[in-house]
Order: sequence, then C-alpha cells, then structure tokens
Amino acid sequence: MCGIVGYVGTGEAYPILLDGLGRLEYRGYDSAGVATLLADGKLEIRRTKGKLENLRKLLAEAPYLGGNIGIGHTRWATHGRPSEENAHPHKAGPVAVIHNGIVENFIELRAELIGRGHKLRSETDTELISHLIEENIARGLALTEAVREAVLRLRGSFSIVVLSETEPDKLVAAKTATPLVLGLGDGENFIASDIPAILEHTRRAIILEDGEIAEVTADSIRLMKFDGTPVTRAHRDIEWDAVAATKGGFRHFLRKEINDQPQAWIDTMAGRASAGSPKVRFESELLPAAGPPAISRIVMVSAGASWITSQIGKFMIEDLAGIPVEVDYSSEFRYRRPPIDDRTMIIAVSQSGETADTLAAMEEGRAHAAHLLAITNTVDSSIARKANAQLYTRCGPEISVTTTKCFITQLESFYLLAIHLASRMGKLTDAQAEELLRPAFAIPGQIEAIIALEPQIQQIARKFAMARDFLFLGRGINYPVALEGALKLKEISYIHAEGYSAGEMKHGPIALIDDQMPVVVIIPNDELFDKSMSNLKEVESRNGRIIAVTNRATDELRAIAAEIIEVPETNRMLTPVLMTVPLQLLAYHIASERGADVDQPRNLAKSVTVE
Repeated sequence: MCGIVGYVGTGEAYPILLDGLGRLEYRGYDSAGVATLLADGKLEIRRTKGKLENLRKLLAEAPYLGGNIGIGHTRWATHGRPSEENAHPHKAGPVAVIHNGIVENFIELRAELIGRGHKLRSETDTELISHLIEENIARGLALTEAVREAVLRLRGSFSIVVLSETEPDKLVAAKTATPLVLGLGDGENFIASDIPAILEHTRRAIILEDGEIAEVTADSIRLMKFDGTPVTRAHRDIEWDAVAATKGGFRHFLRKEINDQPQAWIDTMAGRASAGSPKVRFESELLPAAGPPAISRIVMVSAGASWITSQIGKFMIEDLAGIPVEVDYSSEFRYRRPPIDDRTMIIAVSQSGETADTLAAMEEGRAHAAHLLAITNTVDSSIARKANAQLYTRCGPEISVTTTKCFITQLESFYLLAIHLASRMGKLTDAQAEELLRPAFAIPGQIEAIIALEPQIQQIARKFAMARDFLFLGRGINYPVALEGALKLKEISYIHAEGYSAGEMKHGPIALIDDQMPVVVIIPNDELFDKSMSNLKEVESRNGRIIAVTNRATDELRAIAAEIIEVPETNRMLTPVLMTVPLQLLAYHIASERGADVDQPRNLAKSVTVE
C-alpha cells in the first residue's frame, strides 16, 4: 500500500506532487520521492528515507527541481527495507517508474534481467518494471506500447505510473487489483492512487479498472486494455470533501479499514501461494538452517489482538504440522524462566513491530539460542530487525487504533505458515495442501459478502447499543474469536465485555446472565455445534438474549436466537476469519451509536512502546 501521484500540465509539477503526497501519507511513510522532467528534457529524481517531511527538506536544500510533468511516491515497504536506494521513483535509462503493489514473479524476472546484463541497484520489485520498459523502448517501441508489453510480463497486484525522457509530454499508467484514479483538469491532468490527492485541483475523475492502461497528456486521456483494445469511459464527479476522501468516503478510518480487508488478504497472499498449486513459498527462509527437524516446539509471544491471533495460529500449526505450540503474553514470558533451547522457535507477533514487551521476550529467546521469527506488518521495524527471519503481513498502514485488517492478515500468515511447515515435514501431500489452499482464494469475495450484511448488523447494534455488559462465547478454533469480539467491543464502545470458551460458561459467567445481557455466540455448523447448542440452551433458560454468528443456521438455532448473522462456508481453519468480520462491524456500529471516538478510543495507543 503506497501513495502515487502524477501530474502533467502547465503548472510547476513538484509542488503539486508534494501536496498530493501529503494527502496520501497515510498510505505509507517509509520513504518518499519525486521525479520531474526539466525544460531541457532531462529526468531528475529526488528520494529520501523516512517521512515526507524529509523529502520536503531535501527539495528545499537541493538544486532547483522544475518542470511541468512529474511523478511522486510515498512508500509502504514490501520488497526491500526502507532506504534511499529502495525509495521510488526507480530509473532505468530514460524511464522512471513508481509502483504500488507486489510483483509475484519478481525472482524470475530479476534473474532474467541480470542474465541480460542489467545492473540492478535496489532490492525492490519496482526497479524491474523500469528495466523491462527500458528494454522495450530500446527495441523501438513507443512509450505506451513499451509499458503495455512490460505489464503483460508481470504477475501480481500492481498499479504503476511511468515517465520517460523519450516522450516528455505524457505519463502512462497501468493497474490491476490496486487502485488508480485519473483527475481531469483544464489544460492539466492528474493521476493518483486515491481521490484525496486530486481534490484540490479537480472533482472530475475516471477510475481506472483492472487490466487497463491510461496514456495521459495535459490535454487528453486515452484508455485501453492490456491487450490494446480501446476503452471509452465517462468521468464521474466526486462529491466527497477532502477529509471524507482520505477515509475512502467513510466516516471513520476503522470502517474504511474493515472495507480494505479483501484487498489486504490478496496482498498478503500475493507471490506466496497460487491457485491450482500446492506450494507455499515465502520471500526468504523462515525456518532454522536445518529445517523442520531443528524445531521441537514453538513458543508464540505477543500482546493484545496479536495474542489472540497467536491462539488461532496455535490451532493451525498443531493440527497440520503436529508441532507443540505455546502462546505467551509477551509481558509475562521472561518473568517465568521459560524452558527454551536451540530447538525452540519463537514466533514474535506484533502489528507495529515495536511492542516493548515483545522485544524483551525476543531478547530472552535469543539469550537461549532460540530461532526467532517475526510476524509483523512493518518492514524494518525493531522486531523485524531483531528476528532471524521475517513474515510480513503486507496489509498497508492501519490508521485506526483498533486493528482489523492486521488481525485478519495475521491469521492468513499463520495459515500459510502452517501449510508450509506441514508440507515440508511430509505431513501433507500435494493434493492435501492444494485442498487447504483452495478456500483461501475465496476469502476476499466472502468478506465482501459479509460486509454486504452491514444493514442487518447495524440494526442489531441499535437494538443492543445501550447494554452495560456483553458475553462472547466460542469453542475450539473459534474460542479466540470470542475473545477478539469482546476486545473490539470494549476498546471502542467502552461496554464491559468478556470472551469465554462456551464450555466454561457454567463455571462462573452463567451467574451473570439475565434478560439484560446480550450473549454473542460464534457457532459454526461443525463437530462442536451440538455442544455449543447445549450451552445456548442454558443461556435461553436464563433469558439471555442470544446473537448467533454461524455459517449455517438450523431450525434449532433459529428457535432460541434473538438475532442470527450468517456468514459464508469455508474450511474449519479459515472459519475464524469469516466469523471475525461481523464482530468488527457489530462493535463499530455499537460504538457509533454511543457516540464514541471510534478511531482513537480513550487511553489506547496504536503501538505500546513501553513496558
């Protein structure tokens, strides 16, 4: 998830680019850069590591950067650590490229280009695109055709904007799966990854669709498909204000980030698993040098919502790979003198990669020669640097304090890791691995189907928004989902909520149940369904108001539940993903009904960097 801006017109390009990047900085802040074509036709690039402010300072101090056409980028790192050499734009010969997304066939293309004598200066997949286009121009192709042929070589989700000294009056953009919008001005035109970047200049926009290319000059925009077929599309008028546009038209970042989850899932999967293949491949080796035989046990250390995803990850790894897994709160781990040795793999899980307790737990593991694996969303974070190996969730910046897409993509990462481990240990055949991966590719569409249930969930929220207490129940792999549902609700609505294993309800919480307490039960139609129904009968007999989240409502369940939210079917291990999304929406709408500060709830911070 990165911020992209392009401009061509009669104005000075770089101030427009910087202003647009400032409105997109929420999309990434690891590094930033701009490229413009000067009046003499020479391509000039300025790049810096860190936030956009560093680029502003560089441009204030550097020689004049003029020109009426240019591209700008603010980066959320995926391929390659945050650094000046990995910052965009990337240049090859006369060509500069900015990019959002992931090129899945990065390794294959890199080897090809090096084999043909190209000198690569960065760790990024983006640089490869600039070299492919440069090759095509060297063969005599015009810029648009050179871009078109290059994108046909790419696999993955990407949006790019290209600037070249060979045709100094135009920008060429292309996209698949990641957003790109074209802004129509008078004698000037704009390109951006999100609408906020163009609103100050125009409210007329064309949304580029997947598999399309745009050739943009100051006076015209020409669209075509990747195969060259012309496309005609009328512009639309944008009615959002700038603040709403930053949030994708939603009232809150939290609600936007719930909506981002299908794309976040795709980005986390990209390049690691492919439909029809049994293989899960990561960008680098995650396991000790001796492989799975060197692991006798796994210890997961985490905090908050990451501790909950770790509980689900434990189910996945133990079930598929058969390796014993413990889950510890990071804050408690090092104070109990845990038995760790060089056959222990410690998985540190942290969205920010800066959680102080988790860093301290990793130090304890390192002192005992454990292999350290980081699961985090933040490239080059402290936890990532401290680990021996990194598995990045790649879901882009999460602005709201309450995690949504980072939670879902941590579950996805655990699922891919479990299949990878089990396959390498010989616990899964290729056919079994492919069978497990197949439903993972359906998850984005299924999340969208759940989000479409929002009107129903909002009605439920209105009915129960003034409750003082909630109880969340689940069993098996979905017991941690109950913990997450309760955590979400208490974080943003300030309602007291508890998550319990349904089987434990009679050992205490049942004393609290009356006709004033909503009881949310996560009850998939699986081998534990009948046992969960027995627990719900006990709730019903005490007049508890049942809200059931299920993948197949039976007549028996309909008879006792006040409300039922029905999600699509998937396999047992991915059920927690789909069960979590309606609980996110329920918490969001209850908090909204109560007038709470949804994005910045009181007393909470996005990253806990002190013990």
